[in-house]
Amino acid sequence: MAYQAPGKQEMRSILEEAETIAVVGLSDKPERTSYQIAKAMQEAGYKIIPVNPEIDETLGEKAYDTLAEVEEDIDIINVFRRSEFLYSVAEQAVETNADVFWAQQGIFDEKVYEFLKEKNFTVIMDMCIKVAHSITIGK
Repeated sequence: MAYQAPGKQEMRSILEEAETIAVVGLSDKPERTSYQIAKAMQEAGYKIIPVNPEIDETLGEKAYDTLAEVEEDIDIINVFRRSEFLYSVAEQAVETNADVFWAQQGIFDEKVYEFLKEKNFTVIMDMCIKVAHSITIGK
């Protein structure tokens, strides 16, 4: 099954309905893209949950080592890890209550798409969540 990104209207619905974004690979360094994107999404009103075993906290939020450790509901899993790590993140994702898996720009793996679609996930890859937010919601 070939990857097919959701349309603009579906992305808009996802972003309008979501409240919580778990950001896998979120850095605590303000110069890093993951930090800048997560901060922008936080400023847009989303609760950000950092998932990175290398940090204790960032953006005023406690960081978790893995998705499995996050106890609260997750609406979107946003991934800032290289493509070769995507499958292991996807395996963790299916153990959460999330149903949207969003891999940032430049991150793509067809096998991950197939795996997650079988688990009824909405999968968005190779697209910046902040750009999608500004295009679909315009804030």
